[in-house]
Amino acid sequence: MGGLSMREFEMIDDLAGELTALDFERDPLRASLLGLPGAHDKLPDPSAAAEQRFRACYLDLAERAERAEGDPVTRGVVVGQARAVIDLLDSRLPEFAVSDAFAAPVQVVLLTLPSITLDDAERARGFLARLAAIPSFVDAVIERQRGEPAPPDFLVDAAITYFDRHLGDPANDPLRLGPDEAERDRLLAEVVRPAIARYRDFLATEVKPRALPSDRPGMCWQPGGAERYDMLIRAHTTTSRDARELHETGLGLIKALAAEYRELGSRVFATTGLAEIFDRLRTDPALRWESAEELLDSARAAIRNAEAVAPQWFLTLPEQKCEVRPVPPAEAEVGTIAYYVEPALDGSRPGVYYANTFRAEERFRQTSEAIAFHEAVPGHHFQLSLALGLAELPLLRRIAEINAYTEGWGLYAERLADEMGLYSGDLARLGMLAQDSMRAGRLVVDTGLHALGWSRQQAVDFLRENTPMAPLEIEAEVDRYAGCPGQALSYMVGRLEIQRLRAEAERALGDAFDIREFHDVVLGNGIVPLSVLDAVVGDWVHRRVG
Repeated sequence: MGGLSMREFEMIDDLAGELTALDFERDPLRASLLGLPGAHDKLPDPSAAAEQRFRACYLDLAERAERAEGDPVTRGVVVGQARAVIDLLDSRLPEFAVSDAFAAPVQVVLLTLPSITLDDAERARGFLARLAAIPSFVDAVIERQRGEPAPPDFLVDAAITYFDRHLGDPANDPLRLGPDEAERDRLLAEVVRPAIARYRDFLATEVKPRALPSDRPGMCWQPGGAERYDMLIRAHTTTSRDARELHETGLGLIKALAAEYRELGSRVFATTGLAEIFDRLRTDPALRWESAEELLDSARAAIRNAEAVAPQWFLTLPEQKCEVRPVPPAEAEVGTIAYYVEPALDGSRPGVYYANTFRAEERFRQTSEAIAFHEAVPGHHFQLSLALGLAELPLLRRIAEINAYTEGWGLYAERLADEMGLYSGDLARLGMLAQDSMRAGRLVVDTGLHALGWSRQQAVDFLRENTPMAPLEIEAEVDRYAGCPGQALSYMVGRLEIQRLRAEAERALGDAFDIREFHDVVLGNGIVPLSVLDAVVGDWVHRRVG
């Protein structure tokens, strides 16, 4: 590791490449997942010493990028990303993230490895080497998590349950892949499962006794937690907005949504009472799926409809179609409602929308379309597939992980789908409002937990009172916010910013405004922080006016 020695004139594209290489060194699984050259036999190093070395490298890169010459958009991405990683490292998240599928180090490895395509001998050998490295990885995580800060007790319980389920079903272990079956099975039995069992016992015997109680689960109860939560807000929203402002924004959005619920509720349920509308959405048995396959078929139909209309709203369309699959069983019980994984750059894996079919009979029909539009078309599949295809841009701008941009677009796509005439009726539009309520509720609950000292029950009660989400999903969402602080804020913050930029462009351009061109600008410059997106759209408007 280590940055280039400071030169008088460095070019920002070179530093973008250096940052990408540093990202892949810090997380070699990412390069494998994207189908790019990399250390396909390595796992991340979760040790504190490694984090400090990486921190120094990212700080060096940020400072050099601020002085570098070249494209200001790329400079903004390099500086923003380097400083975001510094904030993430300084937040000490790996020290208390034990159950969230996108933040807890051990679960991240177990869930990522099965998604990597093993299409050549090098990657197949690398997969076995990664299995062999899991014990040392687990030991490093244990060392990180031995002291403060402590996680909430209910997340420790969830993690123990996850590992018990994993260890209890070796025949369906998602790591049972690769060509060398004998060696793989030997490693799983003799190396991997004993390491996982060791981590599970560590959680039960060492972490659980000192875990935070459910009435004090937030970061504000941890040493230095308020400052560390501020770091996570900056990293995930790419803004300087503080917790209190975001909390109040969420409350305002929740209040504004009430009028839309009443309008649609009067037509669908013949009532304008919010409590009655929410109760019908939660309890009406006709609004549940009959099977997992029915849920998946509905998502596929919504995506096909969106693909048919998309040329009227987008100048550039992705070449690849989006696949729909169920969330893997190992993850489904405690996993989120749905998510999207972008295609591999080498074409070895398509873009996939994963829908959670666990206990499908308890999940709501009305939200299916909005979720599909968010995760697939015109949401993440359009956004991330198009970004990967921008071969003229530095790789960093094609693959950067910037939640406020990616999740902001996904949430924008849910409302855009209504403009595109994609929703099948008022019931599906109520599902769109339910998704809005959830994202507005995230601003309130995430900040409530981590800045205002809310209990888990307060968070659950707020979502029950102010959203029509199912109890199953409410509890999973609250646990997600507790386990991965700040990430949930990115959705609504990003959506509001894209809507603001569009409204300003419409006012400035008047009849000359073309929604297809606007979408091309937003999606055609790669993945960027919100401040950079503001500058990009502003420049486009200025050129059109001029």
